[in-house]
Amino acid sequence: MGETGHASAPWYINAICTAALSVVIFCGRIRDLFWRRPQTRKGYADLSDQREDFYNRRMYRRIHDCWNRPISSAPGAWIDVMERVDIDGRAMRVDPDVTGRTQRCLNLGSYNYLGFAAADEYCTPRVLDTLQDWGVATCSPRSEAGTCALHGELEALVADFLGKEDAITFGMGFATNAAAIPALAGPGSLVLSDALNHTSIVAGVKASGAVVKVFRHNDMAHLEKLLRWHIAEGQPRTHRPWKKVIIVVEGIYSMEGETTLLRELVEVKKKYKAYLYLDEAHSIGCMGAHGRGLCEHAGVDPADVDVLMGTFTKSFGSAGGYIAGSRTLVAYLRRHCPAHLYASSMAPGVAQQIMSAIRLLQGADGSGRGAAKIKQLHDNANYFRRRLLELGLHVLGDWDSPVMPIMVYHLCYISGISRRCLARHVAMVVVGFPATALLQSRCRVCISASHSRADLDYALDVIADVTRSMALRYDAPQLPWPWCWLALALWPRARGGAGGGGAPGAACKGAAGKGGEARASWRALGEVLLGVVGGSGAPLGKGQPLVTAAA
Repeated sequence: MGETGHASAPWYINAICTAALSVVIFCGRIRDLFWRRPQTRKGYADLSDQREDFYNRRMYRRIHDCWNRPISSAPGAWIDVMERVDIDGRAMRVDPDVTGRTQRCLNLGSYNYLGFAAADEYCTPRVLDTLQDWGVATCSPRSEAGTCALHGELEALVADFLGKEDAITFGMGFATNAAAIPALAGPGSLVLSDALNHTSIVAGVKASGAVVKVFRHNDMAHLEKLLRWHIAEGQPRTHRPWKKVIIVVEGIYSMEGETTLLRELVEVKKKYKAYLYLDEAHSIGCMGAHGRGLCEHAGVDPADVDVLMGTFTKSFGSAGGYIAGSRTLVAYLRRHCPAHLYASSMAPGVAQQIMSAIRLLQGADGSGRGAAKIKQLHDNANYFRRRLLELGLHVLGDWDSPVMPIMVYHLCYISGISRRCLARHVAMVVVGFPATALLQSRCRVCISASHSRADLDYALDVIADVTRSMALRYDAPQLPWPWCWLALALWPRARGGAGGGGAPGAACKGAAGKGGEARASWRALGEVLLGVVGGSGAPLGKGQPLVTAAA
């Protein structure tokens, strides 16, 4: 199956978003004239940048109830979400407190792609036995007293699963990139990094001291141009040859849902004798017929990828990360990587969960459940993506990918979407600046093999109602510009669609036809703007609790 492509916002959406943000910033600056910013101790520098502080106080804090949401259950297909009190008017001063009540919600936010995060009949008993035999933690780094037999067994299993000679594991996924990249690259090295690489890669490259050049996302022509130019020029000032050249990409980009062009990358890296570092945090376990990641999915020999990195926090329902490659590479990392030398080793129970999940995918239990989980995940993901596209939504990503960003574009809309979905018992992550570009806000759906078709249909019904009431179906038929805005002026406001108190989608009905979507868009924008400028920004009744979901 091919990719769904990149969509762009209509020009008038970008214009409205820019205008709305200008109003928010202007009103925030005016309010700051009458409100004294908290000061640090006399003689000390500010801990935060003034621009970051302004964004935090005047924008993020107004809608921060949409993030950091606590749950009180295992992150399965459905989760128990802890309710929090309404932050009405107190957004800058008070964090939402939990009320002690919970709400059952459909989980579209966790990276539980294969459903291993909740109890599993094969994995869970083995983890419990390991806790009984080995305890909770090793309380020591691998280089001292933190290595046990389970670690060696896990690394051998991971290397065999990925088709590599050897592997090394770490206790934290983020630290795998942040600590391994500086061990592999340093001064005199050239790193070519995709523009949309994860922040852990960015942190690792910055810490390495290498020269970094960023190429446009999945643009092989731009990558080759940068390689050709900088290899010919050599190091700055001296023009000596680079000590090494490394291309760093992701398997599935977590904010885009897209896979990297692995076949083309292998051709380019072979042509210029560069090393290829592939981060498979979101693709290992869920891509390929047997879950072996993007190499299997794209039909690429794992030997052509020099460094295979991945995490166990998504598909395997555990924690930690790995680097797989040649024996020489892994031996080098064991001697030089600080995450291996100084950080506490992976807990035995965590290692057992990973091994049990991999063995289940390999069919060690004799039931075929592992292969069925992968097939179910692909079926769920493709069904959900197809239905979203049929609704007229802008959906990023490739087929078979469990990550589906639904483009909102308008930064002021994400809080309304989050709260409306949550009120309908759907827990979904919303993402905005600075995690994305300013005019590229989105909702991010993560599909799991544990979702049933009824679960997906329920989520689709809720998303259909919410996106209709907020006029987010950019590819759906509607009145052309500017007739939709003329309809807004001529026909009275429709009631009940955007708030949740009336029939879903009622705002889009009436004499104006599809122009009603414009009225809903203006109303939703007005509700959010009024909240951002003067209150919590919540289109909720007074005293209505804000309930939360897994991020």
